[in-house]
Amino acid sequence: MPSNTPDYELDETIELTTAEQVRAIGDPLRTTLLGLLHERAATVTELAAAVKRPKSTVAHHVAVLTKAGLLRVVRTRRVRAIEERYYGRTARMFFVGLGRQAPGGQLPHDFNDFEVAAKESAPAYELGQLRGFIRRARISDEQAAAFWERVEQVIHEFDTLPRSGDTVHGFAVGVYPIPDHPTLPPAPAPHDGEQD
Repeated sequence: MPSNTPDYELDETIELTTAEQVRAIGDPLRTTLLGLLHERAATVTELAAAVKRPKSTVAHHVAVLTKAGLLRVVRTRRVRAIEERYYGRTARMFFVGLGRQAPGGQLPHDFNDFEVAAKESAPAYELGQLRGFIRRARISDEQAAAFWERVEQVIHEFDTLPRSGDTVHGFAVGVYPIPDHPTLPPAPAPHDGEQD
């Protein structure tokens, strides 16, 4: 029976407002660790085993995420003379506000989610298991922002699905401007007597 996802309390969203936070989330291994913690709280030992990396390496990345306010200890357990710490996310979704200014200037860029998704999805594409599409629409920045708010609801739904099954599925989505994409000129005004 699938359980609640994850098994600890966390905020729904946190906007990343510092360069330290954006740099912390911009590392692929740290993003993987955050993804694993969507399922349940875990110790450094469990995370290291999952990603097949040395415990010291994972401990360093967990410390970076914790210092940036993206992870926290959600519970502890005493095993013999050692206290194990279980880490969890501070929020279900982290986002960087568009055009946000950090103290001293613009926030650094997060990594390109589509570049990551392209690499991850290549085997599924080869096996004919990739569900994907691209659509383009000439709309205003305001319409794009409003549409993205609706997309965030679907992202939230995906994030809260109970974990079950044996396969991890990726979900990539984005809205982005394409300044040099061709567009048709405005339609000519109909002349008197001309049929539509």
